[in-house]
Amino acid sequence: MKITLLCENEVCDMHWLAEWGFSAFIEYDGQKILFDTGFSDVYRHNAAKAGVDLDTADFVALSHFHNDHTGGLRHHGFTGRKKILMHPRVLEELANPKSKSFAKGYREIHRILTEDFDVIPAKGATEFTDGAFFLGEIPRSNDFEAGEFDGDAMPDDTALAFRTDKGVVVVTGCSHAGICNICDYAKQITGQPLYAVIGGFHLLAEDNPPLAETIAWFKAEAPEVLLPMHCVDFPALVAFHNEFGSTKYAAGDVIEL
Repeated sequence: MKITLLCENEVCDMHWLAEWGFSAFIEYDGQKILFDTGFSDVYRHNAAKAGVDLDTADFVALSHFHNDHTGGLRHHGFTGRKKILMHPRVLEELANPKSKSFAKGYREIHRILTEDFDVIPAKGATEFTDGAFFLGEIPRSNDFEAGEFDGDAMPDDTALAFRTDKGVVVVTGCSHAGICNICDYAKQITGQPLYAVIGGFHLLAEDNPPLAETIAWFKAEAPEVLLPMHCVDFPALVAFHNEFGSTKYAAGDVIEL
């Protein structure tokens, strides 16, 4: 399994571009999945630099509707219609944005999704290719996680899970649903223990996150690979490094599992 980070808040060296957002190109058992697209065309620039042909993607998947994960769809450049997995609320929120400042961009993303893609709405967990799961709506199983963002319950926030010989690999976009909630559900759906957790964990001091409880939860689970990024601030990254030896990965990095 190979994960190429196409968009992240930082870069691995000077040859890449970064922005606040997330996108990953995942190669798993002969299938290729573009997971999220960042905010702009940064993911396309970095894909070209990495030698990743985005047109070979078998599936596209969206973690939630926020434009730092969906905005890049405005620059997709696919030569044919791609299958795209998302919670049905994504289309609803893009069509009727609550924020006036984002309204134009969100409606443009909605138009592109409906005109250029074959949308696969998935509210429940969906095995879209053998061993690979779009998790759909995440149960809120841990009381220490808010499971929401700025008053929005975020039922559309989700992640991908992949069965491997070593356990389940979880790839997250932003984890508004709660990173531990997501991992609990991934274990339930795949029937495997945690092997790797990679992506945005949404641990930002301004939101008063349950950092100590999250670290304690991961200590009990003991995944072999733990790579927080994107919406994780520096104090949280330091805490994960001190406890687990976690390394911060960024745009341009390749993770092989």
